[in-house]
Amino acid sequence: MALEEPRQQTARPQCPAGHTSDHQVGAELGYWLLDLAVPYLHTSTHFLSQFTLVPGFSFSTESHLPLLVQGGQLPISSPLSSLDFGAQLFRDTTLGCIPRAAFNPSFSLLRIRIVNFILHNTVTPDLEKLHDLIKKNVFEAAFPLHEKEEVREFLKEKWARWRDIFCQQPIEKIRCYFGEKVALYFAWLGWYTYLLGFAAAVGLVVFVAGITVFNSSQVSKEICEANDTIMCPLCDQKCPFWLLADTCTYARVTHMIDNEGTVVFAMFMAIWATVFLELWKRQRAQVVTNWKLYGWDEDEEELAMELINNLQHEPRRYRHSYMRSTIVLLLVLLMIVVLIGIAHALVIYRVVATALFTQSDSEFFREQANLVAVMTGAVLHYITIVVMTKINRRVALFLCDLEKPRTFSQRENNFTIKIFIFQFLTNFSSLIYIAFFLGRINGHPGNYVRIAGKWRLEEVRDLPQNPVTPYHNSYLAIPHCPARHNQISAWPNSPSESSPLIPLQCHPSGCITDLFIQMAIIMMLKQTISNVVEYLVPWLAHKMRKRQKRPKEKHLVLGEEEEAEDPCKKQWLSNYQLNEVNIFSLFDEFLEMVIQYSFTTIFVAAFPLAPLLAFFNNLFEIRLDAIKMMRLRRRMVPRKANDIGIWVQVLEAIGILAVIGNGLVIAITSDFIPVQVYKYTYSPCMKENNTAVDCLTGYINHSLSVFHIEHFEPDTNLGIETIDLVKNGTTLCRYRDYRNDEDYSYTVQFWHVFAARLAFLILFEHVALCVKLIAAWYVPDVPLSVKNHLLDEKHNNLRKELSMMEYSTEV
Repeated sequence: MALEEPRQQTARPQCPAGHTSDHQVGAELGYWLLDLAVPYLHTSTHFLSQFTLVPGFSFSTESHLPLLVQGGQLPISSPLSSLDFGAQLFRDTTLGCIPRAAFNPSFSLLRIRIVNFILHNTVTPDLEKLHDLIKKNVFEAAFPLHEKEEVREFLKEKWARWRDIFCQQPIEKIRCYFGEKVALYFAWLGWYTYLLGFAAAVGLVVFVAGITVFNSSQVSKEICEANDTIMCPLCDQKCPFWLLADTCTYARVTHMIDNEGTVVFAMFMAIWATVFLELWKRQRAQVVTNWKLYGWDEDEEELAMELINNLQHEPRRYRHSYMRSTIVLLLVLLMIVVLIGIAHALVIYRVVATALFTQSDSEFFREQANLVAVMTGAVLHYITIVVMTKINRRVALFLCDLEKPRTFSQRENNFTIKIFIFQFLTNFSSLIYIAFFLGRINGHPGNYVRIAGKWRLEEVRDLPQNPVTPYHNSYLAIPHCPARHNQISAWPNSPSESSPLIPLQCHPSGCITDLFIQMAIIMMLKQTISNVVEYLVPWLAHKMRKRQKRPKEKHLVLGEEEEAEDPCKKQWLSNYQLNEVNIFSLFDEFLEMVIQYSFTTIFVAAFPLAPLLAFFNNLFEIRLDAIKMMRLRRRMVPRKANDIGIWVQVLEAIGILAVIGNGLVIAITSDFIPVQVYKYTYSPCMKENNTAVDCLTGYINHSLSVFHIEHFEPDTNLGIETIDLVKNGTTLCRYRDYRNDEDYSYTVQFWHVFAARLAFLILFEHVALCVKLIAAWYVPDVPLSVKNHLLDEKHNNLRKELSMMEYSTEV
């Protein structure tokens, strides 16, 4: 195929000595944009993976290049004071050379933003833009280059290294290389991690204080000494009775978490979340004031870019459609229902899988039925999160397109809110179920709630390994095995072989330990695995891209010879081999940290170590993100910003959810309220004037209801040991609830505890919210130094305007 005649290189004026031509302002930017347009003037040219360089930007092509710019017409004259480049950014004839010492690195970032904007907004005669051409494989990629600059080398050596994990971040240099938006992300993450240190210290003190009372709880002592308290079976097919004393260790762990310190720490975290946001607003105000971006307007920036691309551009008008908003709202609600339905489906799967594995023909599945159900359920839950994350993103983008936002920033805000809601429900569904529904909606012995009228809505994590037998006064324990119910001779005759029982339904000492275990798994395993995967995946992808066959070299392009070892081309290729970045790259980092912030604050009453684990995770997260951006990924298109955007409102909403969530955990999940009701209403201290008696004596017996064995449902099969127990005179078993032993209706104590839970929830939330409001008022969003600086600027500007008016009047 014949090649077009070589195009004439556009002559560029040269700067005088002592000045730099690498970052010339004025007409030089016009020449750069003109060079960008010239290669597309000939539609018959075929480039075959030839890299074409725009200063500070690189793009690769693979097919015929259509006419992107008609006749090379580019706007190179436009007064844009909003871009901080004086009265005129682009001048037609004047060459803007600047001394090297006075070079402002923000111009390099602006140049990349302008070129990127023009690349993505120039329309071909076929009404196609760059993203359309990329889909058609006309272009393969378009990205800014990691250039060998002093700033980059400093960041690689002093910031993007594991050895600098405890060093302060060079936010100013990050801003000079990646732009304000990335710099603000790292400034926020550093500030969040710094203040997490204080919350982590308090949480550690609360946890250690709980350990010191591990063996001193009266409630735990009563459970450990309850050798004659027979508990009702945990399932209705050959499950044995069990002794309450078998759960001694579990009860002690529960009290280690569930104590008065939990309430204090929950209130502290509610205040901490507010103070953190207020102090971040002050920090942000100081930073952006130093950058002279405090009053910067993103809409004005987008309009300026549009005018650079097309001087005849007309701004999109504000519009609102109630019909479109109603449809979006209904679709969001539908998506929320789907996510809640998936959470319920996972619960049902665990129940049904346990029952089916128990009845399996395989001995292994029968013996390990619950373990297999738990493991497969966990794998299914993880797969659900991975799949739903992708679906959530697509749905959120579809809803944003349906809304037709006016600007890119508005689209980004709408997408952020929707994807956060979807991801929040996806990640928190299991915690919400464990915290507020586990063991509370499954009914009671003799009248269990069932799925499809068959399976009980009550899971069992591990059936008791010490079922009660009738062969000893202390009810000797036997190891449970569904396949050996008729082999009585196989049972041991010593109670020393007992092991703790951990039911997935609420334990008599409370439900908070289940939430503690789930939070520990999320904060330790999930974060660790996520960080390892987050580093290894881009690292392996980068290595694989480097090993792939290099693009075909074409030494003859437009009749010009090209050296095989062109250093510029080597730089382009090294950048091309890095991992891709997109508009979601920084968004994903924000979303990850905000979800972690949710885990750290909303259910912190159940897991005081959450801030400590988040603190250590963030120390590694900062360097991990730095290494990815500097060494493993292509350079992001820098974006200007003066805040972290809609994420501030999201964090404020999480702060309110933290108050509600922790209040619900203490009022519903924890046993704090029932214990206090008993202590101040029904305890021996309230009935006898005896200070030697612990006020919680008798609490366990008070909180357990009585069930008559003969009232079990007809299809219940309790096994041969139950028949023997009945023959020996055992007719009762106990279960956790406040019901009478006649008609199993709720007792007065239940309604007393219920009223106390509700009163505490209302009181806790109102007090916590009032304290948050007082803290927000007490700590100003903007420091006085910033306010005075802005006041001086306004005063000086007004003085100059008045001086100009007086001068013009005199003339």
